[in-house]
Amino acid sequence: MSVLSPHNFHIPVMGLSFTIDSPIKVAHYGITSAISIIEDNLVEMMRKHYYQQSDEPYVPINTNEENYRVRRLTDYLNLVNRNVQSKLEDLRSSAFEAGSEIVKYFEMLPEESGLKEKYRRFLEMTGEAEKVDLERVLRGQVKAGAIEVNIMTKVDKNNLDKKGEVIIDGSDALGALKAYAESDLENSSVIFSAGMNPRLFNYLENFRQFDASSWGKFKKKVVIKVSDYRSALIQGKYLAKKGIWVSEFRIESGLNCGGHAFATQGLLLGPILEEFRSKKEDLADDLFSLYNPAIQSRGEAGFEKPHPIRITVQGGIGTFEENKLLLKHYQVDGTGWGTPFLLCPEATTVDTETLELLAKSQKEDVILSKSSPLGVRFNYLKGTSAEKERLGRIQKDKPGSPCTEKYLVSNTEFTKEPICTASRKYQKLKLEQLDSLDLPEEEYKKQKEDLLSKECLCVGLSNTATLNYKVPMVKKLDAVTVCPGPNIVNFSKSASLQEMTDHIYGRAALPQRADRPHMFVRELQLYVDYLQEEISGSFNPGPRDYKNWKSFCANLLEGISHYRALIEEGLIEDEAAFHSGLAAAEEEILKIQQQLENSGQKVAV
Repeated sequence: MSVLSPHNFHIPVMGLSFTIDSPIKVAHYGITSAISIIEDNLVEMMRKHYYQQSDEPYVPINTNEENYRVRRLTDYLNLVNRNVQSKLEDLRSSAFEAGSEIVKYFEMLPEESGLKEKYRRFLEMTGEAEKVDLERVLRGQVKAGAIEVNIMTKVDKNNLDKKGEVIIDGSDALGALKAYAESDLENSSVIFSAGMNPRLFNYLENFRQFDASSWGKFKKKVVIKVSDYRSALIQGKYLAKKGIWVSEFRIESGLNCGGHAFATQGLLLGPILEEFRSKKEDLADDLFSLYNPAIQSRGEAGFEKPHPIRITVQGGIGTFEENKLLLKHYQVDGTGWGTPFLLCPEATTVDTETLELLAKSQKEDVILSKSSPLGVRFNYLKGTSAEKERLGRIQKDKPGSPCTEKYLVSNTEFTKEPICTASRKYQKLKLEQLDSLDLPEEEYKKQKEDLLSKECLCVGLSNTATLNYKVPMVKKLDAVTVCPGPNIVNFSKSASLQEMTDHIYGRAALPQRADRPHMFVRELQLYVDYLQEEISGSFNPGPRDYKNWKSFCANLLEGISHYRALIEEGLIEDEAAFHSGLAAAEEEILKIQQQLENSGQKVAV
């Protein structure tokens, strides 16, 4: 078996820079976290910062050098790894005394951990010789959390060489995968998010680093972020046919999450988790039936049984009770706590102004926006310096951003080469087109509003690190975009790493809003709002639209039935509030169903 983290939670990737150096901050405490390595200019900036911090000579890798992008990314991952290993050795050798690093390590472990039990026994011992022996054991069993790398599969533009020709296997996502595969990281995972990218998945076959060295043991593992069981099965099978084993499926709430939101067709997190729980063995068997013949066909011995598959979940978790429900009832192997860690400077990188904005945020400040140039809905905090900058440009009649990084270029509506929909060039051309179309006023306003909401995420999601470390990435562009989940409004103060782990494990609770709904109820509310917005924003809907919306409603009502069963089983702490939240949402859904029925009949006629 691959070595697992001593903790049962991880810190997911957040933006481009919010977790860019989280492993350096938390891995030596046994906590797993994920880095985004798509933005290589940000990575180069971080290389400079940490080389200087480590008193190692920093040699820039310039953009005119061959294979510069992959070299930057690989070197940064190796640099992060060296920092983690150095901190781990310092921690291992620190004294067992109040406030020391090794004591902090053991105090933060979950209470049910076998290692924590040994530590408690050590504290109670009086015999000196016996205590020395156990101390040696404890030091030897200290291990780091994993350094994970996240690759957003949809960010995969082709890159050109100096002659203007496409670099073979040199696209953004493929280059990031190559950089990760060639890094020194071990007991690590690459996380693929945002759906299947066949080119990227096919490219995995080139790297033997993802092969199992023995049953359950991988130098580098594959993790796929999914929204439901069907997505896991499809992507898992695709890779299994290539002899690639998926070691973890990371389920994320479709809407109650940070960053890009991939809404399901009304399928709620509880029923999705129930399906994974009931079909976990089937999933492993289905994948193994394709995986084993695939590796045997390339001359490998094969295995007698499937490698283990971890099922983890993230999105909106905010209390010890919710965490316990997920681990105990749905039997997930771990949970992801992202958004709350934005208020934990010991774990994430957030500039002072943005940190204060996050702490003060209210429900109306976090919106499901259309800010992303990818055309995917995006959870977004209002009032940031990036929003002010964008609105200021609109006010000056100069909408759009200078497109310096070009990671999200995808639109060829007006140009031969793809451009970004947040760019000044695209917005100028699109506004001219809208003005010429003679659209109904309401539709014109909506399209214009959607267009002008697009924001430069490449720079905006990177700048918090540049402000924190005072190393500019793009001159004169220092505005910050932040993309927390709706859960951020329940947390109102910065927390230390010790306080955050105590909150997660139920040792002490961080202050939260008194009216905070359960994570399942909040997700349900978000889906009802999402559906209402989809219906009201649709011009001239047809029979297919009505069919989809009715199916959406049916799935939501099925989810409510599932949640009511949790109440009956005594699995919900505040039953009254939970029941009230379900009832209010159900009433709204039934109203929507009736409206759809009435409107649908008119369309059919």
